[in-house]
Amino acid sequence: MCLKGKKGGSQLSPSRYHEWMKSEELQHLTASEPLSLEQEYAMQRSWREDADKCTFIVLDAEKWQAQPGATEESCMVGDVNLFLTDLEDPTLGEIEVMIAEPSCRGKGLGTEAVLMMLSYGVTRLDLTKFEAKIGQGNEPSIRMFQKLHFEQVAVSSVFQEVTLRLTMSESEHHWLLEQTSHVEEKPYRDGSAEPC
Repeated sequence: MCLKGKKGGSQLSPSRYHEWMKSEELQHLTASEPLSLEQEYAMQRSWREDADKCTFIVLDAEKWQAQPGATEESCMVGDVNLFLTDLEDPTLGEIEVMIAEPSCRGKGLGTEAVLMMLSYGVTRLDLTKFEAKIGQGNEPSIRMFQKLHFEQVAVSSVFQEVTLRLTMSESEHHWLLEQTSHVEEKPYRDGSAEPC
């Protein structure tokens, strides 16, 4: 499955992801530990097979269009994830986004990826609530989620993170569908001449 927006597409190359996660800055921002390449491949398999995870890779559509012959891997800039792990509330999804390529941050790719994933969660997974857990020092990410109508509901000094929540009221649902009306959902075609 592929979601295609104006700025990017969401479609994983474990080797590219492995290179990203060598960055101490990304490890800090994502509260992640570095994994071996073998562990990255195992993680990718679990992302594909586990029913409680939904992951799309964020591609830079402008780069794809500007560079004839560019590959999906060369246009990968991050990922967006939904985790469906609250057994008591199957309408709640935890969302996270990472724009790993520093040159692609601040261009709206993360915002569009989150909007597309929220829409996917609402329309395909029947989710009505979303949470984002973000490191306290990651101000750009906190501001982005607040811009997308998330509200702070908790702060954990132990984990040094804030929890933001979005509940899909009728007006929020309408707003989200309006924001993502341009998104195309297509089957994923490996090696396609365009992103998705």
